[in-house]
Amino acid sequence: MKKRIAILATDGFEESELKSPKEAMEKEGFEVEIVSLKSGKIKSWADGNWSKEYNVDKTLSEVSAKDYNALMLPGGVINPDKLRREDVALDFVRDFFKQKKPVAAICHAPWILIEAEVVKDRKMTSFNSIRKDLINAGANWVDEEVVVDEALVTSRNPNDLPAFNAKLIEEIKEGKHEMQHA
Repeated sequence: MKKRIAILATDGFEESELKSPKEAMEKEGFEVEIVSLKSGKIKSWADGNWSKEYNVDKTLSEVSAKDYNALMLPGGVINPDKLRREDVALDFVRDFFKQKKPVAAICHAPWILIEAEVVKDRKMTSFNSIRKDLINAGANWVDEEVVVDEALVTSRNPNDLPAFNAKLIEEIKEGKHEMQHA
């Protein structure tokens, strides 16, 4: 059975943090879909400026966590800040935890996980500027290239993408984790 992966993103995602994991997962033979708040295209951010547009495969209103084997959250500053304000996005994220499925977040994406209230007592990393946000939300923050805590994969920035992608793929192949929790 082919693994289906959702990448939840909206305008302002860090381009490399969506493109690199998506390509790595597709190379593994996974079906990867970009899920967003609206249909059409979403615009990426790269090198301090707006960059390419990416096609949205499905909107949040069209999908459920049960449709996918895992969730991947790219960073950027604008993207997670927009998503964490949308209940439909937070419910989608929480459902992956309830269903004990792998979730991966890089850079500023853990902001969404903080808002979804799924970081307490989890070992995680992130972009350094949101370290305190994670600690204040109850996470055990560490400064490491990639951290895996029971199917929750986190990394700090685009430089960590090779390690992030490898762990993300490993966790997806392992499937559901009974210890994954919200």
